[in-house]
Amino acid sequence: MHHTIEEQHVFPFLAQRMPQFAKDKDGAHIRSHEGIHDGLERLSSLLAKWRKSPSTYSPSEMRSCLDGFREVLFHHLDEEVADLRGENLKKYFTLKEIEQLPV
Repeated sequence: MHHTIEEQHVFPFLAQRMPQFAKDKDGAHIRSHEGIHDGLERLSSLLAKWRKSPSTYSPSEMRSCLDGFREVLFHHLDEEVADLRGENLKKYFTLKEIEQLPV
């Protein structure tokens, strides 16, 4: 849900002036979301399997799944923090414009 809100409301606003939030292939944040979504889908499948048959739970399988999207997740979070830092946003938007951000 978090990424859906970002992708439908926040990113289009930011993408007007910040290409890293664009929906095209150059939009780093959208690409990161795709990798995170893939990892969460794999995790969701594992959780469903383990709920159905708890005795099949495997800590190593869980760890492998989480490790599989750790890099893209943490890289994405670091990029978002840097891109949304006040000093960086000032390069692209006025405070009044940021106050109109659809959140």
